[in-house]
Amino acid sequence: MRATSSRTVLAVCLIAGSPFRAPSPAFAAESASAPAPTFEELMNLKYSGLGSAGAVKLVDGRYENARKHRSVTFVRDFRIIGDLNGDGRDDALVLLAVSHGGSGTYNYVAVVGRKGGAASNLSTAPLGDRVQVRDARIDSGRIWVNVLRAGPEDAMCCPGELTTLSWELKGGKLHAVPTGAKPERLSLAAIAGTDWVLGSWAWDEPVADSIDITFAVSGDQVAGHAACNRYFATATDGSQPGDVTIGGAGSSRMACPEPQMAAEARFLARLATVRKYSFMGGQLALSWTEGDKVGTMLFARRPTKP
Repeated sequence: MRATSSRTVLAVCLIAGSPFRAPSPAFAAESASAPAPTFEELMNLKYSGLGSAGAVKLVDGRYENARKHRSVTFVRDFRIIGDLNGDGRDDALVLLAVSHGGSGTYNYVAVVGRKGGAASNLSTAPLGDRVQVRDARIDSGRIWVNVLRAGPEDAMCCPGELTTLSWELKGGKLHAVPTGAKPERLSLAAIAGTDWVLGSWAWDEPVADSIDITFAVSGDQVAGHAACNRYFATATDGSQPGDVTIGGAGSSRMACPEPQMAAEARFLARLATVRKYSFMGGQLALSWTEGDKVGTMLFARRPTKP
């Protein structure tokens, strides 16, 4: 059984240690009957606070205004669960991407709770232009988002600064809270120590549940499980943030059923052509180039054992 699903990349519920007073038993029973907003609700909801886009109603995760060259997209598979206002009910944190037809994409975090039993956008806050989310959580009534963004010396195309942003929901609005996090630079070392699991060959091509492919960085090597065999290869950071060169992979030589062998051959061929690593909605994105073909493989963190 796969440790993660391409359709449920992130679902976090962290309520231990909350500073809020525990709800009464009667209120707790009412809260239990009102679950956190579902993906279906979140993808078909009205959101406000989206800069010049104002307020928009998503349908199946998307809004588009062709006349104004404007679109708003729900970042698929991203939903963080936790209680943000101390009412004993789980709220949902989602990502929205706003495009105005140019090269920039303005990303926002939005909090959705329930009012009168119905899902409602409680507040929205900007992340910035082309800011990438590495991971996020709700902890002790606060939102914590680890991001990759352009630093003072970076071009917008090539963000290289890693930092942490945080918000609190007070008075019905999100307020930024200092984190004290010291910015770091993007490097292979920054993504080391995590076991990443391949969830999608491409944005609309999920990996079969029977296929287990992993990717991990350790020092100047990458290694993991390639559907059948263990593999390893050298990896070197490039001159621009996120640029990478991966050498030819070595592997063990076990034989497996044909679906696993085919997936392994496909992965190792793609791995040798990876030229860039970045993040998409909490997933690690390995982008490859082969001739005039380009693509991106998406990996989720393997859940840690309790």
